[in-house]
Amino acid sequence: MNIKPLLMAFGVVAATALAGCSTIGGPVHTASYASVTDAGYKLPAIPVAKVPAQYRRQIVSYETREAPGTVIVDTTDKFLYFVMPDGKAMRYGIGVGKQGFEWSGTARIAMKREWPTWTPPEPMIRRRPELAVYRGGMGPGLQNPLGARALYLYKGGRDTGYRLHGTPEWWSIGKAMSSGCIRLLNQDIMDLYNRVEVGAKVIVK
Repeated sequence: MNIKPLLMAFGVVAATALAGCSTIGGPVHTASYASVTDAGYKLPAIPVAKVPAQYRRQIVSYETREAPGTVIVDTTDKFLYFVMPDGKAMRYGIGVGKQGFEWSGTARIAMKREWPTWTPPEPMIRRRPELAVYRGGMGPGLQNPLGARALYLYKGGRDTGYRLHGTPEWWSIGKAMSSGCIRLLNQDIMDLYNRVEVGAKVIVK
């Protein structure tokens, strides 16, 4: 009896089973990285083959005591989890603050904005004087650093100055490049925006 085909079949089954340990509900949602027109702006497609697979949006097993609807940001592994029922979470790849600009703690989403205005904080303007022209705000658009959506983090009723937001710089996902805010692919922040509620708890660790 030739057992080679059986061994090959077993290998396929085993690989599928192992993949299912971390990802639930089928393949990564690559279709949602296509070009999309939103509010008159045409977001370009993400070259998804160039984005490491672990940073593409996917449903994963995720055990936590936090309630569904909570957002948990893992700045070490560069993941953001939107907690779902039954031990699952939607996981997104993120870019985080570079050294010296990190932030951690617990906050709440106080506001949600589509195609937000970006206003650089004064400390950033002091570091980069050329941004002074945007002291009154940069209007929405494809080059706006906040991207297609922004979620504003407040703690104790005060604005932390930190945001969960989109970015056109897809290559920055998985890296520490920002001035402290948590950035997601534009298509991913749009997905998260539609899931999360104002008032939701956000844990950044």
